[in-house]
Amino acid sequence: MLMQQTREHLTTLRLTGMLQALEEQLGQPAMAELSFEERLGILVDREILYRENRRLGRLLSGAKLRVSACVEDIDYRHARGLEKSRMASLISLDWIRQSLNLCLTGPTGCGKTWLACAMGNEACRRGFSVRYLRLPRLFEMLRIAHGDGSYSKLMNQLLKTDLLILDDWGIQKISAAQRNDLMEVIEDRHGRRSTLIASQLPIEHWHEYIGEATIADAVLDRLLHGAHRLSLTGDSMRRSQA
Repeated sequence: MLMQQTREHLTTLRLTGMLQALEEQLGQPAMAELSFEERLGILVDREILYRENRRLGRLLSGAKLRVSACVEDIDYRHARGLEKSRMASLISLDWIRQSLNLCLTGPTGCGKTWLACAMGNEACRRGFSVRYLRLPRLFEMLRIAHGDGSYSKLMNQLLKTDLLILDDWGIQKISAAQRNDLMEVIEDRHGRRSTLIASQLPIEHWHEYIGEATIADAVLDRLLHGAHRLSLTGDSMRRSQA
């Protein structure tokens, strides 16, 4: 009777990890040889692990990463300009803690999207909120938000995201309205949150891509000041793997 009450209390308190560990202990007679402190410690550890895994699951689900990738699987054998020491520094994610940006450029197939998602995955594992978006998709979301009155809500969601990954930067021309929206997004995040840009377009062509000189100057000043830049080289990894 007492044990059933304990189960109900753990359920009421939403201590699911402890409840699962308790059921396992009850099914293992060898656990009786442990002291009360040792068994309690196991229950607490399981609850902490359960909550960490739940939080990671929520962060990864919200990130909507395009591909499943992790930094431990980065291929340094392929000649594309990746230095282990430089990558170790970026993987530490100090740049996110400092609200700095990362600009990842290189030719088609060199692994920009994969690396961006690996960084996003690592950020989730470190407890940061992440959102992956192709830039054309972001522009479409903002266009719809202007029309249905949800613009402020969407902008607030983007601002609260610790790491915003914008892929396919420069892949298509942008309109005046999109240019202004881009300025608002970058301005909101400047100095407060981090943005990772993945682009085939070299940074020296970004000003021309944005178009209107005044807005281009403002966007790039906020985006590139103090930003880390990683330029990939080499042939397409997809082609070489095929």
